[in-house]
Amino acid sequence: MTSGGDNRARLLALYATMCRIRAFEETALAAHRAGEIPGPLHVSVGQEGVAAGVCLNLRPDDRITSNHRGHGHALAKGAGLAGMMEELFGRAGGHCRGKGGSMHIADFSVGMLGANGVVAGGIPIAVGAAQGLRLLGSTAIVCCFFGDGAINRGPFLEGLNWAALYRLPVLFVCEDNGVAAFTRAESVTAGPGVAARAEALGVPAVSVDGNDAAAVDEAAARLVAELRGGAGPRLLHATTYRLTGHTSTDPAAWREAGEVEAARAQEPILRLRARLLAEGVAAKALDAVEGDARAEMSQARADALAAPWPDPAIAWEDVQDSGAVTGVA
Repeated sequence: MTSGGDNRARLLALYATMCRIRAFEETALAAHRAGEIPGPLHVSVGQEGVAAGVCLNLRPDDRITSNHRGHGHALAKGAGLAGMMEELFGRAGGHCRGKGGSMHIADFSVGMLGANGVVAGGIPIAVGAAQGLRLLGSTAIVCCFFGDGAINRGPFLEGLNWAALYRLPVLFVCEDNGVAAFTRAESVTAGPGVAARAEALGVPAVSVDGNDAAAVDEAAARLVAELRGGAGPRLLHATTYRLTGHTSTDPAAWREAGEVEAARAQEPILRLRARLLAEGVAAKALDAVEGDARAEMSQARADALAAPWPDPAIAWEDVQDSGAVTGVA
């Protein structure tokens, strides 16, 4: 049983991770508006509780796959900050040498196998990684993050079916923010939803309030323990809310008036802050955590802006086809 002091330390760790994710994405949004980052960003402002709560239970050798809204997952898993920021800026020091950008960040050194611009694209990658880990005799597990829009795609059925059939150590995490791009989930999803679909395939599912980071942590801890015990795949259904538009260029005018303002009162950082204050943590200490996160990201932005661009000579590296035309008469 966790002692009070240990539990408070865990809550503070969750808070610090969420503050870092929020500061990273708000800094990136400011840089995009300033014309420093090419291309739109898909941010997860308001959804930080899921990434922080799940990844707190993962080991360094565990793997994760992500989706197009994956900055938080990468940071929570321990991906290098400088490499992430430089990747957004398209610089040579980025994790993908400036070629992948926001939607394709990967850091294999911490088991982050990559974000993915294809909806549901990370699901079969996670299942394949889990099968590979089993063949290698590893005790590591794989965590796969995806949104509610992914459950209507073929890879969801195929991936969960394969994982269940071979009892693979995969934790499927559905971040259900109720909207796929600009489309309300209830208008395109039949039946009772992701948990019921998982259960139909023999994958036990647990639903949790994704804006309660402590509840996510508790649920994830239980599911991860079951995975490590060889019980087979599990699914965590976390309901949450995205406070921003679909991309950094979307003002989200399609939302009903007052919707976002009401949701802000229930966002995960404010909720955990209120709990920590109630448990006796000083407001000054929490302010310092937030301030440190903002300062860290501000410095990362300045460093990325000053970093060198990739050498054009590497443009054809890291691809299957070099672009050379051979054997043509």
